[in-house]
Amino acid sequence: MIRASGYATRLRISLYLRYNPLNLVVLYQCDLTRIFAFLSQIITLNPCRKRSQVRNMPYIVALTGGIGSGKSTIAQAFAASGVEIIDADLIAREVVEPGTPALQAIQARYGASIVTEQGMLDRKQLRDIIFQQPEEKNWLNALLHPLINARTRQLIGQATSPYVLWVVPLLVENQLQHQADRVLVVDVDEPTQLARTQQRDHLSVEQAKRILAAQATRQQRLACADDIIDNSGEPEDALPQVAELHQRYLRLAATKQD
Repeated sequence: MIRASGYATRLRISLYLRYNPLNLVVLYQCDLTRIFAFLSQIITLNPCRKRSQVRNMPYIVALTGGIGSGKSTIAQAFAASGVEIIDADLIAREVVEPGTPALQAIQARYGASIVTEQGMLDRKQLRDIIFQQPEEKNWLNALLHPLINARTRQLIGQATSPYVLWVVPLLVENQLQHQADRVLVVDVDEPTQLARTQQRDHLSVEQAKRILAAQATRQQRLACADDIIDNSGEPEDALPQVAELHQRYLRLAATKQD
C-alpha cells in the first residue's frame, strides 16, 4: 500500500469521508492502524507534518520503520535503481571505530572492558548498560548525535543521484523527520515484527518485546509518514511499490532542482 500526502489528497479524502464514510476501508485497503494514523493527520495539528524543504541539498527521502519491518530489503531495492543510500546505522558505527575520539570518550566513561581485544566497541555491553541505566542514553546521544549528523550531511552533500535515501531506524524517536523532504515508512504489524526479530537475532519473545517497547509505536511512525510501503508479505511483493515511489521521487527531486 502506498499513500501520498498533500492538501489535495487530504481534501479529497475529507470530502469522500463526509459523503460516504463506510467506504474508507475500500478506499485505503489497509488496516485500522493506518486509517487512524491518517485521520490523526487531517483532524489534528500533527507536528510531523510541519516539515519544510531542506534547501541547498539533494532531495532527501528518509526511510524508517520498526525493527523487523524490512528496511534494509527496501533500501536495497531502491539502490538497485541507482539511488544513493545514506545509512544512519553504518555512520553510527563509523564514528566509534578504533582510534576515534568518540570511542575514547566511551572508554573513559565505562572502562576498558567496553572495548574488545580487537579494539572495537563492545556493542552488546553498551546496550546492556543503556537498558540498565536509561539515563546513560542521554549522555551517549549528546556525544554521538552531532558526529553522526555532521557525517550524514557531508555524505548527502556529496551524493550525485537525483535524490538520496536516508535510512534512519530511529527517525521518529530522535525527531529527525524535519531534516528530510519526505518520509517513507516501511510498515508491518507487531506480530510480524516480533516473529522476524526473533528469527533473525535469535531472541526470546521477551527480548524482542523489550526492543519494540523502546521504539516509537507503529501509529507514531505512520503519523509522520508521507508514503507507506506495506512490507508484510514476501520481499518481492514490495518491489512494485518501490518502483512506483522511485518514479514519484524522481519527479519531486526534479521539481526541487528547478
